[in-house]
Amino acid sequence: MPVGFGFDLHRLVPGRRFMLGGLEIPFDKGPLGHSDGDVLLHAVVDALLGAAGRGDIGRRFPDSDPRWKGVASDVFLESVMADLAPDWEVVNVDVTVLAEQPKIGPHADRIRERLAARLGTPAVNVKAKTMEGLGPVGAGEAVGCYAVAELRRRTLAHAGGSLA
Repeated sequence: MPVGFGFDLHRLVPGRRFMLGGLEIPFDKGPLGHSDGDVLLHAVVDALLGAAGRGDIGRRFPDSDPRWKGVASDVFLESVMADLAPDWEVVNVDVTVLAEQPKIGPHADRIRERLAARLGTPAVNVKAKTMEGLGPVGAGEAVGCYAVAELRRRTLAHAGGSLA
């Protein structure tokens, strides 16, 4: 079964909403990005595309394209899921968010439930780690996320077709 890996990192700046997994998390800064800067969804999209061998988020939704300016990252996930649906189903996704602040733990279950519904699998895990004060994440200047996704090729029977 194919496995894909995704990573994203965004600088935190005042005046932006802190979006994570499609949810707004209360905080006085947010990720700077061409879209809404949702590092979790960006990493998951990259992991899904990687597992399917279909490029990466930057090629599909380039920051040089004004269509993606300020767009909710859910749009990216929905587009990729629609593209993968005829051939692939998501087996599981595991994410690790890197952030000193805000604390992600209190929001992890809601993010997991939301992401599982969008991916069509209950096998979704969301974890959070600090960087113990090290690097830009540890200094509170950035937020990052790692994601791993496993896909399974759809058979005709899984896709609702018939083998006969």
